[in-house]
Order: sequence, then C-alpha cells, then structure tokens
Amino acid sequence: MAASQLSAAPVSPPGPVPTHDHPMANPGYGKRSAPDQRPRTGHDFAHLLPRDAAIAMYIDGLCEGADISVKTLAKVLPYGQCALRTTLNRLQEEGHLRRGSECVATEEALIWVTRTFFSRTSRDDEWWAAYTRGDVPPERERPTRSRSYILLAALGEAAPTLPLSHAHCVELEPQVNEWFERGSTEAEIMCALTQGLPVPVYSPFHFVRTRLLDKLPPARIAPVREVVLRTLECRECRAPGSPEAMRGGICGACRGKPGDTPRGPAGAVPVQGVRARMSAVRAGLMPREERPQRRPLSSKPPTEDKA
Repeated sequence: MAASQLSAAPVSPPGPVPTHDHPMANPGYGKRSAPDQRPRTGHDFAHLLPRDAAIAMYIDGLCEGADISVKTLAKVLPYGQCALRTTLNRLQEEGHLRRGSECVATEEALIWVTRTFFSRTSRDDEWWAAYTRGDVPPERERPTRSRSYILLAALGEAAPTLPLSHAHCVELEPQVNEWFERGSTEAEIMCALTQGLPVPVYSPFHFVRTRLLDKLPPARIAPVREVVLRTLECRECRAPGSPEAMRGGICGACRGKPGDTPRGPAGAVPVQGVRARMSAVRAGLMPREERPQRRPLSSKPPTEDKA
C-alpha cells in the first residue's frame, strides 16, 4: 500500500493524555519511557508514515504505565489490531520502540515479564543494546500512587466543590486506606464523600477529613465458615476411613493394597490370601474319581434284602 493511501488518525497536540482517558496497565507493566530524550515538539515523528506518526504521537503523550497493548490501543484508536501491530513493528524498526523480557523476583518465584520501552527520540540498535545491558542509566521511576491517592485526586472531578491539592491527598491517604481495609469499595467511598454536599464548601480538605472520620464504616466481620469433617465406614470391616480412601465403600486394606494391614473381622481371610487358601484346601482333597458319589435327593435309600 502506498504511503499516500495510509489514512492518519487525528493528531492531538503535544502533551500528556489524561490518565482517565486511557486504560492503565497492571502495576509494573505498561509503557516505560527511555531516558535522555529531546524535548517534545510538533514534528518529532515527521519522518514516519502518516498513520505511524499519529499512533507514535499518541503513545508518546501517554503517561508512564499506560496500557499500550494492541488490544487496548484498538479500543481507543480508529485502527484494527492488524494495522496497529504493523505500526508497532515499524516503530520498532525505526528505533522508537523496543520489547524485551525482564526477570522479576518475588518471594515465591522468578517471573519473566514482557516490557515495552518507548523513545520519542529515535535510537539505533547499539543504543538499545547498551540500554538493555544497563550501560545507559534509566530514569528514576516515579512511585506508584495508591488507590487511596488516586481516589482523592479524582474527587474534584466527581464533585467540583471538593478539589484537593497534592499535599491534601497525601495527608488524607491513610484515612482512605482505613476504609479500604474495612472492605469499602471506591464507589462507596466516593458516594460517602459527595452525597448531600453543603453549599458552599469553604474548606474541601477539612470537609473531606471530617466525613472520612464521621462516616467510617465498622469493620466487616467475615462470616464463620463451618468445617465439616466426615468419615465413611468400610462395608467389609466397618473400620472408619476418609471418603478419599474408600473405593466402592471398601477401604484400602480390605481391597488388598500391597503393604496394607488387613483390618477385617477376627478370623477373616484377607483378600490377597483367598486364592492361596482355596488352593491349599483343594490340594488336601481326595481325587475326584475316588470321591463318593452323591445320592440324588429324590432317590430312595436301597432296601436291604431280608434273609
């Protein structure tokens, strides 16, 4: 397809796209910007095809941690997944994007995760190789904001009379954490803070702090879960056993598992010894031809001859 036939998405002016307008990836994933980039200008991607330039400018404007997977981009941009995958591959060829694996150590295991790095400034393969080795010092990652901070920062959008500064969000963060620890959801906390607002609100910080204290819900007690322990009786020896040990209502010992100790009634013949006992009994019997013939039940006993 010729370059002139590639349609370009509406190019937004340079600047970060608001976080709430684009989905965020899970903590630790998403977009990661490469260090030492030039200041943002309006012609950073002029050397790319129109569609590639529009998508690159959109990704460049996203904040750190934004979800830039093909599926997510297809939901917010007017392109299909195939077109977006082709564009991301071309951005990689042009030195703006690199995908790699990174080993993350947890308390339980070592997990390999996929990382996506984006650079407004085009880099060659040698630079990316040095960056992968750690020769290029990465930028210090900004601390990930908690659920409580994000909720407080968005409070002014839900209720314009309750705007909070950064310092106020940090100070009120522990109180919102307490709500979350007691099982409250974001919607419940937002409803408690924004319902029935007085007019006007003279001090949003003091108002929110008072509501967080006065409307703090009680700790939710988890329901007591009943634990039922059941055993079954073996239908042969009547010995108790776990349901997992029973097969057809017979315990392992009575089924004759190798190494099991017979648990049947006193004098009972173990299953594994039945054949041997029967063979021994048969060996002590008289040969078949020497055995006395059984008299039919219907026949009468022979009469003795009288002298």
